[in-house]
Amino acid sequence: MESVAHPYSGLTPDVVLNALDGVGLRCDGTLLALNSFENRVYQVGIDDAAPLVAKFYRPGRWSDAAILEEHAFVAELAEREIPVVAPLALAGATLHAGGGFRFAVFPRRGGRAPDLDRPETLEWLGRFLGRIHAIGGLAPFRERPALDVASFGERSRDFLLERDFLPADLRPAWQSVVEQALAGVRHAYARAGAVRAIRLHGDCHAGNVLWTDAGPHFVDFDDCRSGPALQDLWMLLSGERAEMAHQLGTVLDGYEDFCEFDRRELHLVEALRTLRLLHYSTWLARRWDDPAFPAAFPWFNTQRYWQDRILELREQVALMDEPPLPV
Repeated sequence: MESVAHPYSGLTPDVVLNALDGVGLRCDGTLLALNSFENRVYQVGIDDAAPLVAKFYRPGRWSDAAILEEHAFVAELAEREIPVVAPLALAGATLHAGGGFRFAVFPRRGGRAPDLDRPETLEWLGRFLGRIHAIGGLAPFRERPALDVASFGERSRDFLLERDFLPADLRPAWQSVVEQALAGVRHAYARAGAVRAIRLHGDCHAGNVLWTDAGPHFVDFDDCRSGPALQDLWMLLSGERAEMAHQLGTVLDGYEDFCEFDRRELHLVEALRTLRLLHYSTWLARRWDDPAFPAAFPWFNTQRYWQDRILELREQVALMDEPPLPV
């Protein structure tokens, strides 16, 4: 679904507080904006109680049914004692409306970034991701989209070309390398074969994992969708090829205690990275009418930005020709 121009211009502090008051929360008037661009997220002080977190969904992005399916998935994980942060049910509902916005309220959960250089951290994350995927494989999403070549690749290419984001002198080179990259992605999927699509976190990078002395908990399922299990694993990897192979092997040591991993998906590591790179540029372009985006990403849509993307995609074309990680 398309975003609308300046979607949050009407989301003033009074609107936020009145919306929360409308679901029976008595706020003490303190609001702290948290780091989020796709939605607007606030830590809210509550009279005589611990602060809560309120997420106001970007208008026009998801249908009510898709948001509720996200909530149901997270609740299903929480019921199985998997450390996720599920929305609170207030007056019997998790999705609310107020001031022209839809919102959900969550308990506040603190934590620090996981130390992905520690093997025990990777194995611990692998165990919980295995548990998430074991549940994710029990039933399909009905309302959430799939991560595939069409949605993340072809539609990203088409949007950027149709909206003339690319400088005229770089457009032919970018279009050529994107076609090569998409061909490489399709070839990688063909080598992998008919891998299974399951319900995923969808955006499982280190910023969406909070760590405490008790271990990790997973936040922000806003991008949950169907796709190969590897999508929730590859973003934990970094460094040279040998390093990534070792890291993924450690993740899988924990993962396969709870869920079998299809080794054919190893063909998709660089293909999924390529799709994410294309999708990220398109995400910035789709949100460029939101004043928060030019302020936060001033380097986007510059000549240098697109030159770097061309080089990046050329590297991905080469990487997708390499054998899968030896895990």
